[in-house]
Parts: sequence; C-alpha cells; structure tokens
Amino acid sequence: MKIVLFGRDGKVGAVLGPRLAEAGHAVTGVEVGEEPELRGFDAAVDFTTPAAVLGNTRRALGAGIPCVIGTTGLTDDGLAGLDELARERGVPCLVVPNFAIGAVLMMRFAAEAARAMPHAEIVELHHETKLDAPSGTAKATAARMGGNVPIHSVRLPGLVAHQEVILGAPGQTLTIRHDTTSREAFVPGVLLALERLSSLPSGLTVGLDALL
Repeated sequence: MKIVLFGRDGKVGAVLGPRLAEAGHAVTGVEVGEEPELRGFDAAVDFTTPAAVLGNTRRALGAGIPCVIGTTGLTDDGLAGLDELARERGVPCLVVPNFAIGAVLMMRFAAEAARAMPHAEIVELHHETKLDAPSGTAKATAARMGGNVPIHSVRLPGLVAHQEVILGAPGQTLTIRHDTTSREAFVPGVLLALERLSSLPSGLTVGLDALL
C-alpha cells in the first residue's frame, strides 16, 4: 500500500515508519508545516497530537483516502465530523484508542469482569509528555464497563503506556493490568488495521475490536 504517515518523527511515528516499510508498504512521512499532495495514497495513518489530527484527517478524507487514527484526545464533536465527512466521501475512518493487542484484550476482560464485579476504578499511567488525560484507552475501558468508573491519571518520566483496572468486592479484589514497555507494541495492530481497512464500512469505526 501507498501510505501517508502523519507524525513521521513522533514517538510512535519514528518506530512505525520503518516497520511499515519493512512490511512492504511505501511510506511518505509528514511533519508539521509539510503539505504533500495527498491524492494517490491508499491510506493515511495519523499519530500526531489532538491539535493536529483533525486537520490532517479532514485533508486525507477530503482527498478520498481511508484513514487510520492512533492519536487520542479527539472530542465527540470532532469524531462526529470525521464520521460525516468519511460517509460523504465513501471511505472508512478507523479510530483506535490503543493499537496494542494486549491492551484490547485488557479492555475486553475488564468489561467481562465488570458484569460480575460492578465496583471498579481505573489507573492509567503514561509518559510525562502525553497531552490528554484521561487517556483514550482509559475512557474507552470505562465506557465498556458501564461508563461510571473513576479514572486516575499519572504522568511521569520513565513510563510509556500502562493501565490497570481494579475491581473490588467483599473480601477480594481483581486487578487486570497491561503494560506497554515499547512502542513496538503498536506495530502489529497498525498492520492489521491497514490489512483490513478496506473491509470496513464508510464512516467512523472506533476500536481495534472491530478487526479481531
């Protein structure tokens, strides 16, 4: 596939770009201030910032390019706008809070556990430069658990991306935890998303679960 990668030099993009190339994709990386001609690409991938992702994705969708978004911090209004534009252009737009397969499983297990243990809290821990709090993964987990789960955010040097869901009941607790120790963890999920992007309907799809 011919892919435009927004956020080429970012924490994820710097890892992802070479791995996409190794997998046989032709990758054109884009950073702030660069505006390449977008027509002719098979897909756009965005790992930038909440301030940049909407503009990048609107440009790509406007050019009729299917999009894969790993940037978190999008508002409900922003997501609704992307859904509308993607439907108008007849292309899919996949938004994934966390591309690590283990994190997707953690969310699934937490949702299952919440049906039997409704008292729970979420602790999410990320590197100190992460701009949004709570994280997209934590908010998605809480939504799948019923929506009223308290979330505690930690931002410290030395962390990458970590989350634990603690469920409590009389005489016992259950902790479900996922740790991302390297951004290499996101690569298989992005490759899976690109492989199956064409199978998604036009408009917005949220979560990697749709492809598993």
